[in-house]
Amino acid sequence: MLVKQLASRRRKRPDEASGSKRDKLWHNYLKLEAYDRSCLREEGDCLAGIDEVGRGAFAGPVVAAAVVLPRESELVGVNDSKKLSEDEREAIFPVIVQRAIAIGISYSHPALIDRVNVLNATLMAMAGAAENLRLAADLIIIDGRDRIDIDRRVIPVIGGDGKSLSIAAASLVAKVARDRLMRKLHKRHPLYNFISNKGYGTKEHIAAIVAHGMTPAHRRTYCVSAVENTPGLF
Repeated sequence: MLVKQLASRRRKRPDEASGSKRDKLWHNYLKLEAYDRSCLREEGDCLAGIDEVGRGAFAGPVVAAAVVLPRESELVGVNDSKKLSEDEREAIFPVIVQRAIAIGISYSHPALIDRVNVLNATLMAMAGAAENLRLAADLIIIDGRDRIDIDRRVIPVIGGDGKSLSIAAASLVAKVARDRLMRKLHKRHPLYNFISNKGYGTKEHIAAIVAHGMTPAHRRTYCVSAVENTPGLF
């Protein structure tokens, strides 16, 4: 509802924004969109933002998303996924999907993470998300400090999910995609409460690993490191 209300309003410069919640969201949207435009060399260039989620989890994949947005997408309310509730992310996800020019998603599953380590698996997922776009972006901006192995112009942006609209949208897409997958894994492995912990290493999750062992959804290197001194795991 908020997106629809604000989409019909006159576009305002950030310095015109009032103190209301809706105007603060509008102000933030304009700031994030302006950052993306500032990264482009040419007006007609295509920019993709990339982010990942799940890097620190004990179970489930790392999920990366790449998002290409049109100019003036008016995706008011899009922000770093960590700053929004699960319900808020689910509500804005279909709006992003509807308004995006292209979206690419890629997964690095636990077996790959154990084999190549989580950093390399994360960079592979990010590169895969870029490759899965239905168009080739002229510029790719990535949340973080690392570059991906892809034949495009790439700019790492530290704290990018709080600076760039495209990266923030990518963080939301990746987060919703991963959360939905973890809910499916919960049905398969209910003893680990993935529906609540999303695969992260809560005390309850570690206790379940100690009591029941690991599933194929678990990252063995993470779990062994966390509970290697706990009797009864092996």
